[in-house]
Amino acid sequence: MRILVHTRFYPSVGGIETVARILAQEWVKQGESVTVVTDVPADPASKIVFPFPVSHRPSPPTWIGLLRTHDVFVHFNISLRALWPLLFVRRPFVAVHHGFYTIDRSGNRDWKETLKLRLTKRANKNIAVSEAIAKAIRIPCRVIPNPYDPTVFKVGAEQARPKDLIFVGRLVSDKGADTLLNALAILRERKLRPQLTIVGDGPERAALETLAAKFALSDQVTFAGLKTQQEIAAIMQQHKIIVVPSLWHEPFGIVALEGIASGCVAIASEAGGLSEAVGPCGITFPNGDATALANRIAELLNDETRMSELLHPANAHLAKHDPSCISAQYLDVIGAVVCRS
Repeated sequence: MRILVHTRFYPSVGGIETVARILAQEWVKQGESVTVVTDVPADPASKIVFPFPVSHRPSPPTWIGLLRTHDVFVHFNISLRALWPLLFVRRPFVAVHHGFYTIDRSGNRDWKETLKLRLTKRANKNIAVSEAIAKAIRIPCRVIPNPYDPTVFKVGAEQARPKDLIFVGRLVSDKGADTLLNALAILRERKLRPQLTIVGDGPERAALETLAAKFALSDQVTFAGLKTQQEIAAIMQQHKIIVVPSLWHEPFGIVALEGIASGCVAIASEAGGLSEAVGPCGITFPNGDATALANRIAELLNDETRMSELLHPANAHLAKHDPSCISAQYLDVIGAVVCRS
């Protein structure tokens, strides 16, 4: 099959970008022809070469030409700017939903998000990356969870884990790093002082550093800044617990999978798709509840047996998110849509 994928893509960095890259690479390995189209501008200085062509911000004639030369259009999250070519060229259309189409944490939708959901009715098939999304958008979907990259995220040869907690993500308010710092302040009052490494950068970094100083946590918290995927994997291998304290309802949560694959137990916010990503390999707490998070951290750090029990099902859980497994499920859907067209 000739598969045309529209998605956010490199040099943009994030969950959708990671999933798109992994799936496109797997489809190519399995003999499919793949082209990625993205609204993200190209990085002229980049030397990264993908095993499939990537068209950055194509002109309208190029867009139409791409659609004409492919068998199916796979669209990661509905974009009003990317559906217009289907008005001129009829192709089977698969919509993959990586989000809730909301404009705030309360789940509100403006006219644009509402229109996007209405347009999904024109898709030949809808896929949701979590049960949470399928339930929220109220559209018949096949649920196919996200994959992770097992070539990067895996348990290292060194078994010792000298560090306690790790947070990985953009330093923005929705990711809840401030909730984690508040939890550490609560634990400090209880004479428990776990070490925390914060990996990532963003507009909230200065405020978070100020908050850590205010809570007298500077000796416990290390701001590591931006790191490559390989560097993040190596750092994860040094930690016991990955904390994903998002305030908003995460659609899925690949970072939790990556942490589990690196040998960490996960503590994550319970709402949204994060609990599905964590599965049996961690515990959850109510979004934004710093006291509950502090209790969960203390519970695990004080109980090595419980930590071992949570790590035991990791291999079976991760196997369900292996790229070959997930890509095959996608190809089942895509192939059926093409055959029916």
